[in-house]
Amino acid sequence: MADAQAVQTLLGPQDPATFSVLNAAGRSPYVLIADHAGQVVPRRLHDLGLPQAELDRHIGWDIGIAGVTRHLSALLDAQAVLQTYSRLVIDCNRPLASPTLIPQVSDFTEIPGNAGLDAAQRQQRIDEIHAPYHAHIRQVLDARAGQGLPTLLVMMHSFTPAMAGAQRPWHAGVLYHRDTRLAHALLSALGAEGDLVVGDNQPYAVSDSSDYAVPVHGEGRGLPHVELEIRQDLIADDAGQQAWAQRLARIFTAIAADFVPG
Repeated sequence: MADAQAVQTLLGPQDPATFSVLNAAGRSPYVLIADHAGQVVPRRLHDLGLPQAELDRHIGWDIGIAGVTRHLSALLDAQAVLQTYSRLVIDCNRPLASPTLIPQVSDFTEIPGNAGLDAAQRQQRIDEIHAPYHAHIRQVLDARAGQGLPTLLVMMHSFTPAMAGAQRPWHAGVLYHRDTRLAHALLSALGAEGDLVVGDNQPYAVSDSSDYAVPVHGEGRGLPHVELEIRQDLIADDAGQQAWAQRLARIFTAIAADFVPG
């Protein structure tokens, strides 16, 4: 009976929580979320059949963004929610119908542990990782709305300097879909720094079919929001993470004045 019960869950007692929360009582109007902060694979998935070197690549997580988010949360006094598990297990910034929700190939790397999954196995990853992570974000945003607190939502991401053989010149990218309020303010502020090449909906563009957080948590609630991408070589170590957090804290603090009454 114990063995039968064990196979009913993906996450076991030795696996970490699906997400971590920083600064839950933070007083900033900003709420930070990091869908690809972690690279953990549940023990029962045996590293998805991949060597650690593959999980350490950009396909396994958004390199450096967890550190930037931690530092920025502290500097802003902002609540942050960081997802623990590798995007190769399930991508928490994908709608459930997306073909890349559980990728079988990522940047030319085949993912053995994702091949031939049946509906029950897919649903298990949704129920134990994707759903609780987003449920907590909803709880955070609901609580803030109930308390009448203003919220500026920032989706924190990072991107690889080269993809499919093409170099990416941007230091950062500002992503948005229909609602451009916070994104355009951030684009202007980053551009004014004078030492950055900033992508306007580059290196990615947001859509209802490819993204979850912007359409659901941002646009779906009418909150000012932005998806921020930082190039991974700039935040690969703690010094770079702190430098970007300090830059962003200064910029975000200035921007907030245009959205939140003084």
